[in-house]
Amino acid sequence: MASVIELIKQLRERTGAGLSDCKKALETNGNDLNKASDWLREQGIAKSAKKANRIAAEGLTKVSYDGNEAVVLEVNCETDFVAKGDKFKQLVNDVEKLIKDKKPKNLDEANALLQNVFADATVAMGEKLSLRRFEIITKNANETFGSYIHMGGKISVLIIVNKPEQELADNIAMHIAANAPQYICPHCVPAEVLENEKKIALENAKSDPKIMSRPQAIIDKIIEGKVKKSLSEVILHEQAYIVDDSKKVSDVLKEKDVAVIKFVRYQVGEGIEKRKDDFASEVMKEAQ
Repeated sequence: MASVIELIKQLRERTGAGLSDCKKALETNGNDLNKASDWLREQGIAKSAKKANRIAAEGLTKVSYDGNEAVVLEVNCETDFVAKGDKFKQLVNDVEKLIKDKKPKNLDEANALLQNVFADATVAMGEKLSLRRFEIITKNANETFGSYIHMGGKISVLIIVNKPEQELADNIAMHIAANAPQYICPHCVPAEVLENEKKIALENAKSDPKIMSRPQAIIDKIIEGKVKKSLSEVILHEQAYIVDDSKKVSDVLKEKDVAVIKFVRYQVGEGIEKRKDDFASEVMKEAQ
């Protein structure tokens, strides 16, 4: 029979929990390794519930592809310190593998599959952890994936182009990481977005007597120009190409006779309002 010290060592390796937690788990469960592991998992779930009001806005994104299938995902934690650690990086790799293998249809299904993985990780890292989003993307055999990962995973981009142009695909993925377009081309802008931009441009124009004193046809042209300028900043084709800013992205694609079929860009924590507690207050809260 293994000694208590050996059991603690095995339990730490299995769960990543601290020494005192492992010792308590074994004492509580009669030195049964499996029961102790489950007990720690249950404690991890309880801790996660206590942390439900905490904000997980740090973390990593990841993109990978193999053959005609790719995965893009974002896993969040509470602090950048944890995000940079090997345990969290391994968690992201484990999540990626499970999504590739099981191919969940949506986030709820993915989270159900990952429940035990995140419970163990919470015990090991002591922070609120979550899979925020993921996408499984497939392409045709004649198409090409391109990708770019910025700052070790703060931003990840996947792109599909319609021809075997790997270098161009990767370069445009890098451009997308830097410039954050929302749409591929002007025709890709949804009608409701276009109407909203027109409304904003018109309201702005109303405050300028010089514009409003002109004929309606001229006013319409001015509004159209303002909308086009505003949207050009978020349309991939209209942006200055990061590799050669003397050209638009559309010019480069036309030269190569290449089309962008799809792109996905994930940036860690985008759209999440980060909490601004000071460190001392946080320590006091944890001590309570």
